[in-house]
Amino acid sequence: MRKTLMVAFAAMIAWPLGASVIAHHSFDAEFDRNKPLTLKGAVTKVEWGNPHIWIFIDVTETGGKVSNWGVEGGAPNALFREGWRKDSVRLGDILTVEGYSARDGSLRANAVRVTLPDGRRVFAGSAAGSSGGNR
Repeated sequence: MRKTLMVAFAAMIAWPLGASVIAHHSFDAEFDRNKPLTLKGAVTKVEWGNPHIWIFIDVTETGGKVSNWGVEGGAPNALFREGWRKDSVRLGDILTVEGYSARDGSLRANAVRVTLPDGRRVFAGSAAGSSGGNR
């Protein structure tokens, strides 16, 4: 009986942890380290939420076609520690994003660095990059 109670208790504790791990993806499952990219465009939407922030930008491609890219950044707390604030990126701002393409070819990227309108380059929290402030 005691063993059954211990197993049930352990399952109750582990279940929420397991669910969050399953819900969160690994970098390599979603993005390709062999496909670096640089995007430049105007911000159309910013979503601050866990587990990652998302910035959407309109990128004008060769030939004039405009495509809206979703760019994944780090967790909000990690970005706050790097100096980001919710008003660091505003609608209409022109950003340059250095990062990696989505594996599935969709218009998504994982950001390593973002160049802000004032010229500052900031770490964007990518699992593929390393922290380093304004390098």
